Amino acid sequence: MKAFFKGVLNLLREIGDQNAYTRHLAAHGTVHSAAEWRRFSDERFRQKYAKAKCC
Repeated sequence: MKAFFKGVLNLLREIGDQNAYTRHLAAHGTVHSAAEWRRFSDERFRQKYAKAKCC
């Protein structure tokens, strides 16, 4: 049961961008802060919505 819940928790962290944010912090050598989260979120949304999809 523990393994199942650990897997579900990891899935939720991936969906919620927590794992990506952790990788971002490690790659840039920074620590968690509100400003860093904003920078990370802005970049993710910019990449996601910069290329408009047709239909």
